[in-house]
Order: sequence, then structure tokens, then C-alpha cells
Amino acid sequence: QDDQSRNGGIFVARVSGSPTGLMNGIKAAVAEVSPSIGIEFRSFSKQIEDSLLRERLMATLSGAFGLLAALLATIGLYGVIAYMVARRRNEIGVRMALGAGRANVIGLVMREAGTLLVAGVVVGVLLALWAGRTAATLLYGLKPWDPVTILAAVALLSMVALAASYLPAHRAAALEPMTALREE
Repeated sequence: QDDQSRNGGIFVARVSGSPTGLMNGIKAAVAEVSPSIGIEFRSFSKQIEDSLLRERLMATLSGAFGLLAALLATIGLYGVIAYMVARRRNEIGVRMALGAGRANVIGLVMREAGTLLVAGVVVGVLLALWAGRTAATLLYGLKPWDPVTILAAVALLSMVALAASYLPAHRAAALEPMTALREE
């Protein structure tokens, strides 16, 4: 209930057709009893919408912070993979000098990124299931184990992670073997 309902009451009426005639009759009846009583008419859907305003705001903020977290995770994964490639320039140069092609180097880097991705997905799904179960006790109608939502989130985050990993992998494959070996 909102703060205004504490100072008054709520009367719910179900009508078929237009409620205008009923509203005028109620206003007239209340005015006969006490003209100082204020009356406000709202539809039931408007009452529900107003009562859920705080929850809608929290959902919007949660979504925005979720997008920010995904962006930060993408940047972090890119940084980790780029650092891994930079630390292994000499090894990548040796591999390429011994005949490893660009596809092999990209595959090597992407496999390692995939390992990080799988570990993150496993931990993330377990935490999401735990958080969903906790949230289900607080929010009405929430299904904590919606497989479509979980699979969609995993697919989206996997695509983002693989895209963030591709640029460092591509850079590693573009290394000149002799240049990489001389830098060490």
C-alpha cells in the first residue's frame, strides 16, 4: 500500500461497461455525507501499476547494472587473454617458427579462452541458481530455474567472451616468428 491509503480507504468496485455513472453516484453520495472527503478514482490496473513502481525501478536498475557488469567482464576477459598472449609471445614465436600456422595459433589461444569460459559458466550458473532460489523467496511469481533464460544468458555471454578473445588471438597469429624470438 502507498502512504496515501493509510489516511483513507480503498474501495474496489467491479462494473461492466463504463464506470462513469457509478463514479458520479459515489461522488454525490460521499458529498452528501461530508463534502471535505477527497475521492480519487483509479482503475485496478493503474492501482497495481502504481504499487509496483518501486519494483519496476529496481528491475530497471538491476538490468542496467547487469549490462555494466557484462561490459566489465568483457573488458576483463579481453585483458586477461591479451596479457596471456603477451606473456607467451616467445612461445608463440617458437611454435610459428617450427611450422604452426595462423589457424593453429588462433586455435591455441581460443582453446585457452574457452577453458576460462567453461570455468566461468559453471561457476556463474551455480551462483545464478543459488541467487534465483534466494530471490524466489522475495519475489512473487519468479521461477528460479527457468532453463530458457539460463541457456540464453550462457549463449549470450559465451558469444561475448569468444568475441573478446578473438582480437588477442588474431594479434598472436599475426606475430612474425623472428620478431617474437628477438624480443625475449
